[in-house]
Amino acid sequence: MSIQQSIEQKLAAEFEAEHLAVENESHMHSVPPNSETHFKVTMVSGRFESLGKVKRHQTVYQVLAAELAGGVHALALHLYTPQEWSARQESAPASPQCVGGSKHDPANQA
Repeated sequence: MSIQQSIEQKLAAEFEAEHLAVENESHMHSVPPNSETHFKVTMVSGRFESLGKVKRHQTVYQVLAAELAGGVHALALHLYTPQEWSARQESAPASPQCVGGSKHDPANQA
């Protein structure tokens, strides 16, 4: 099973999400082809109703502890209640382009 599939399955099972999108954004970064290191998660769940933003992130981190310890370098989280999602017109912010460089890129050598 891919890391992306593992993330999707765990989050779907734990949060009973009304909307769940897990995007592998590794291709936008300085990593080898077919990497699974950078992900964007957009999730809408009623379970977030009583939780502030920090607690929402902490609950996701707990569920994905194995993935975060085993190779996932970055996890962008966009976590909404159904009302927040509706107010955002059901859209999450676009991810910025990577501004970091590879240590293998001559332009980044000091």
